[in-house]
Amino acid sequence: MNVNERVREFTRETLAAMGLSLDVVVNDTPDGIRVEISGEGGETLLRRKAEALDALQLIVNTAFRRELQDDRSFVVDCLDYRKAKDEELRQMTRFIMEKARTSGAAQEMGPLNPYSRRIVHLTVAEDPKLSSESIGDAFQKTVIISVRR
Repeated sequence: MNVNERVREFTRETLAAMGLSLDVVVNDTPDGIRVEISGEGGETLLRRKAEALDALQLIVNTAFRRELQDDRSFVVDCLDYRKAKDEELRQMTRFIMEKARTSGAAQEMGPLNPYSRRIVHLTVAEDPKLSSESIGDAFQKTVIISVRR
């Protein structure tokens, strides 16, 4: 059984232990491995700002991270919640990037969790004239976006 199949089975069993009978599909993407969850009752994972979904993503990454050969990670999504939130974060990042570009002053975003910071850094990396850096010493850090000197 390959890693995608094991992740799919692990996720299904974890959801079943939570009393949820949901469909799980695992796909390889350029950014990582996406675990897509769907079905009736999926909104249970999205309550309280998707805390259960975030916890499930952490569990999957912790359990299977060593099996990935590169710096990719697992993204667990339910009912396209994370896909929509990620796009919203990219749009906000582009807005802050434009603000940094036009004002010349460094701009802050955050505090953000590691997953969100990665999206911000990847978005900023698309513009060679800007740079980003995380500051702080806790789980939630702030990202500084600035013009390269």
